[in-house]
Amino acid sequence: MFHIVLLEPEIPGNTGNIGRTCAAAGSALHLIHPLGFAISENTLKRAGMDYWARLQVSEYASYRDFLSRNPEARIWYATTKGRKTYAEADFKDGDFIMFGKESAGIPEEILVEHPESCIRIPMLPEERSLNLANSAAIVLYEALRQQNFPGLAVEGKLHRKSWKDPSFHGNGFLL
Repeated sequence: MFHIVLLEPEIPGNTGNIGRTCAAAGSALHLIHPLGFAISENTLKRAGMDYWARLQVSEYASYRDFLSRNPEARIWYATTKGRKTYAEADFKDGDFIMFGKESAGIPEEILVEHPESCIRIPMLPEERSLNLANSAAIVLYEALRQQNFPGLAVEGKLHRKSWKDPSFHGNGFLL
């Protein structure tokens, strides 16, 4: 199992999308406060996040709290400042992959303590960053690929449908 860590996330939609990705990938989600939104049963229901109940979620009061409760954690820090790409990381089962808040990323004082564990997603130099939920999905699925997608279904099924069939949705295939 991999662990996705969000350090002070600000946008509930991103956290919801990341939670859904974690649920589908059999990974845990760790949220480090302060959050830029409230997580309550009502807000989860309103957002249609029925998968949240199947998600392993842990919350922490601070980064220090997170470290103290996970003392043996092997952490990768996703940042635009990383020297190596996420594809160069050697992910192991049980690794934690941390992402910073949308407006500022992971604080520099954390990154400078762990330069060899900082990873980035390649992009054009004039671009600031990718969306947080997209970044988490990219890196998590590379980690899973390196482990040969343990426990995940790796083969889908196509069912050919005619355009005359009322369930046809444009591409001729139903998944």
